[in-house]
Amino acid sequence: MPKIKTHSGAKKRFSLTKSGRVKRSHAYKSHLLNGHGKTPKRKRGLRKGAYADPTNEATIKRLIPYK
Repeated sequence: MPKIKTHSGAKKRFSLTKSGRVKRSHAYKSHLLNGHGKTPKRKRGLRKGAYADPTNEATIKRLIPYK
């Protein structure tokens, strides 16, 4: 069996926990962060990490096989 290539985009965006869940970060945190962009409350919420939905977990794990 040949080795499986890790998806470059997925390895930067997702990580696995010890229990096997997939951690992700929030989207919409790259620009328009001051002034008329987003409220401080919304930006605070985007700071926190989140878990990927269980329906997508199998797909993501296939993209990052050695992580």
